[in-house]
Amino acid sequence: MTKILLSLHVLAAIIAVGPVTVAASMFPAVLRRALGDSDDARTTLRTLHRICRIYAGIGIAVPLFGFATASSLGVLGDAWLITSILLTATAAGVLALLILPAQDGALAETTGSAAQPPAPTSLTPGRLAMVTGVFNLLWATVTVLMVIRPGSTTGA
Repeated sequence: MTKILLSLHVLAAIIAVGPVTVAASMFPAVLRRALGDSDDARTTLRTLHRICRIYAGIGIAVPLFGFATASSLGVLGDAWLITSILLTATAAGVLALLILPAQDGALAETTGSAAQPPAPTSLTPGRLAMVTGVFNLLWATVTVLMVIRPGSTTGA
């Protein structure tokens, strides 16, 4: 059962987190083009934001399968796992509280939509790129911790 849970955890991470990191990373550059009055860029912005929102929701499966896997392995109290959990929670917070609201605000600004008020954490494209980079670094750190796992019995 542990191998199945671990496989589901890894697949969920690849399928859910991968698209969010790529789409969120592309968003600031496309935003710069959209602010220059490009209709194609506005369409791309909407698509990238939708990818981020949908896959962020799907990404909830990653920690769920992760907790199940850690429980079956008996490593819930290990320092590397607790660190990974805290970094994952931080990454989720950055996405939910900074990146997605900033993308909402950017979409409202570029489309001139009065239906969507600008987000309170509206960020410039450069700052949004920086926050997205922090999000990506958090996930990269979690990935490295999951592979290297101090005290691992795999010898890797």
